[in-house]
Amino acid sequence: MPVKSIYTNLSLAQRREILAQRLHQCRAATLELFAGMDSVTFCAQAHPDFSPVGWHLGHIAYTEAKWLLERCRGDRPLFPQYQQLFAADGLPKHARVQLPTLTETHDYLEVVRSEVLAYLETASLDPEERLWRWIIQHESQHSETITLVLLLQGKYPSHPLPEMPRGSNQIPDLAEMRQIPAGYFDQGNDSLDALDNESPAHSVYLETYWIDRYPVTCGQYRVFMESGGYRDRRWWSEAGWQWLQSQSTEIPLTQPLYWLDIPTREDHPVCGVSWYEAEAYANFVGKRLPTEAEWEKAACWDSSTLQSHPYPWGAAEPDAHRCNHNHAVGQTTPVQAYPEGQSPSGCYDMLGNVWEWTADWFDGYEGFTSYPYRGYSQAYFDQQHRVLKGGSWATRPGSLRGAFRNWYHPVVRQILAGFRCVRHLV
Repeated sequence: MPVKSIYTNLSLAQRREILAQRLHQCRAATLELFAGMDSVTFCAQAHPDFSPVGWHLGHIAYTEAKWLLERCRGDRPLFPQYQQLFAADGLPKHARVQLPTLTETHDYLEVVRSEVLAYLETASLDPEERLWRWIIQHESQHSETITLVLLLQGKYPSHPLPEMPRGSNQIPDLAEMRQIPAGYFDQGNDSLDALDNESPAHSVYLETYWIDRYPVTCGQYRVFMESGGYRDRRWWSEAGWQWLQSQSTEIPLTQPLYWLDIPTREDHPVCGVSWYEAEAYANFVGKRLPTEAEWEKAACWDSSTLQSHPYPWGAAEPDAHRCNHNHAVGQTTPVQAYPEGQSPSGCYDMLGNVWEWTADWFDGYEGFTSYPYRGYSQAYFDQQHRVLKGGSWATRPGSLRGAFRNWYHPVVRQILAGFRCVRHLV
């Protein structure tokens, strides 16, 4: 059955209060990333594929104003001078470095938000609430992109790793796999929070398979590295090998982008790998990457009740006891650190810590309808983007759920991504 929102049973005043609170929480978390930031960091393009962090901040205000004030309330643009600069299709990424100051951009956000909150008091939520929730998630997603751009610049503040609960004195077998029995399950999401690419929810049949209980760890990936995995053509697809050679023209690629060569991180998930690196490792250990349906069934399907939950642990919203998310730790954590976040199948870290590559190309489910515009998802149904699931340590709560689908080119390794593997027989 589709996952439905509990909020439709609340009064209009309660729904408005929830939206206002979430708008505030999301914005406070976004602005915290800019505390004490210098102008060079604000305007610099750290990588050709990513815009400056200052552009993302202005784009957040632009998008909020465009959809809620201009499209819904019928306003004219409050800041017409920013219409081209902060539009997603306005300027190429390399031309987005000439930006207003942080103070000016902050003022832009404040003026827009003041008008948005005023509009919320009279907005008709029955037709619009999905759009308001989309706006919050849009900011959350750009906030995570801001985080990874700061990481690429070496400007994200370091966080000492706290003492993590282990749940047991026994040392877990990090290579353990869990069996997922054959049968149907409900994939996707039809709630008010669902993005267009998550819908419609639908029934999928899968044969029995086995999936890694934990994401692949640094310790496991180190074996691949030390066995010459980056030099051995056997483990790489043709496209993967070509990509690897293109990255090794001067200095050979030998490790993930965010490799932390510290023994105490051996039980952390590997982070900063491309899809091709994940595929090569899976080949090395005689497994493969999961389809997104296999991943989602292991994460959210409860075979005892024949229901899909929005989260691995049930219906309760994410918190710091169940998964590593929302900058609570500021880096990866051991893969066995959150026993309260296990899925019904017994898998750990299905949400938070690192995004996980899947085998599938990003595409719409049967019956897909774009929302709020074609370019949000449908423009990427091009057989050039692979699906990632699960969220990372920087993912905001509003975008953290089992049905959520992220997508990137298979060559990208700058995102906070790792993976786990599957196989049909053990």
